[in-house]
Amino acid sequence: MWWQAHPHDLHRVVDRVSSVYAERTHVDRDDNAIVLVNKERTVRVPAAMIAVVLLGPGTRITHGAMRLLGDSGTAVCWVGQHGVRMYASGQGASRGTHLLMRQAWLVTRTTERLAVARRMYAMRFPGEDTSTLTMQQLRGREGTRVKKLYQHHSQRTGVPWTRREYKAGDAFAAGDDVNRVLSAANSALYGICHAVIVGLGASPGLGFVHTGSATSFVMDIADLYKAELTIPLAFDLTAQGLVEERDARTALRDRIVETQLLHRIVRDVKHLLLPDGQELLDHDPHELWDEELGAVSGGVNWSADTDTSLGEHMVVIGPEFDDTPPAKVDF
Repeated sequence: MWWQAHPHDLHRVVDRVSSVYAERTHVDRDDNAIVLVNKERTVRVPAAMIAVVLLGPGTRITHGAMRLLGDSGTAVCWVGQHGVRMYASGQGASRGTHLLMRQAWLVTRTTERLAVARRMYAMRFPGEDTSTLTMQQLRGREGTRVKKLYQHHSQRTGVPWTRREYKAGDAFAAGDDVNRVLSAANSALYGICHAVIVGLGASPGLGFVHTGSATSFVMDIADLYKAELTIPLAFDLTAQGLVEERDARTALRDRIVETQLLHRIVRDVKHLLLPDGQELLDHDPHELWDEELGAVSGGVNWSADTDTSLGEHMVVIGPEFDDTPPAKVDF
């Protein structure tokens, strides 16, 4: 399975949540289509129909393809296998900031930020009412829930469990086998959450529960899936003696594909950040901020006296390459 989206999903222009994942594939351009070529097949996809392209291992992409994706407002992320690592990203220039502005508005207002945090915890506590709980109460309830999960999976698999141990910055450095496998699986989960968040145009740093980190929102979103994915996976792998970092990464990759996690993350991010019934904008409105009106149209000369000054611009261009061999120098 070398791409993540179903072909029918690629034509949803209104919400633009479609994703294409490619690995061991050459990506090129043919008119207004992205062409994906590997040993099995050749597929042409209209660039304007894609929200994010995830480029996995063994992928090559041409300058022409990147230019087309940029013109189409399509985000590009360089990721590990099936998105379990996030290496770099490129954002389409014509993509709007609707989701980012909404996220910033929510996170900078205490009432709205608390409401989003409650919705996050409500997704972890099905059937429970979190609408009146404080952050202290939510954290306490989450701690109790996770502690019970560890105990449950320890009894289920026979893997001893004492407490959670990890070393920040090195997912495979501290703790016993189950702790290290869990840290490796969580690190991979952060990668795919990061890729989707960036692909949608949201900020990975503006978290609601977590704060102070460049990936606070990534950790917020990843926490929604740990109880279902990484925690039971870590105990299962340890019980089977599969305790290498690669074991955790590849096992999580397979479960991501099976559960269609990419699509779930997209849906959940929209559910948390957007008002009910509202969808992502399919275009960049090109507006200008106004302290009284909020926003006005861009591309309009708002001054009677046009300033035609172009300012300073520097261009540095090297000489053309030629085939002349370098001069021979004797030492």
